[in-house]
Amino acid sequence: MIIYGLFHLTLIYKLKTKQMKNVKQIGIWMDHSNAFFMEQPDENTIHRMITSKFTHQEKESSLSKNENLMHNKEQQLQSSYFNKIADIIKNYQEVLLFGPTDAKSELLNLLKKDHLFDAIKFQVKQSDKMTEKQMNEFVTAHFK
Repeated sequence: MIIYGLFHLTLIYKLKTKQMKNVKQIGIWMDHSNAFFMEQPDENTIHRMITSKFTHQEKESSLSKNENLMHNKEQQLQSSYFNKIADIIKNYQEVLLFGPTDAKSELLNLLKKDHLFDAIKFQVKQSDKMTEKQMNEFVTAHFK
């Protein structure tokens, strides 16, 4: 009976450890212009980058025509940018959003309204502008 109990506990431990290792984690450094994705535990590589189409030139062009037009265009392009990020996030169980602006909080507020993201564990952290190496170290340290 004791041997069976130890075997059973060992099996449960191995299953839980395996499940923990299979948790898909991603860190996303973002501002309103760019988002860099670092999947864990995939040793320090940025897998992709998404860039917002609302550039400084786009803002200047829209502003010269009409401020209302500029605001509408900014909202459309920002929404498209956030939707692209959300499409990637839905494939993960744990997500770290970090960066220097409020973009990460704005994205999180949008995602919380969609029940598709209810099972995902989100964390938001403030950070400065970073090099690729610093981003990867930040994400690795967070998920350890």
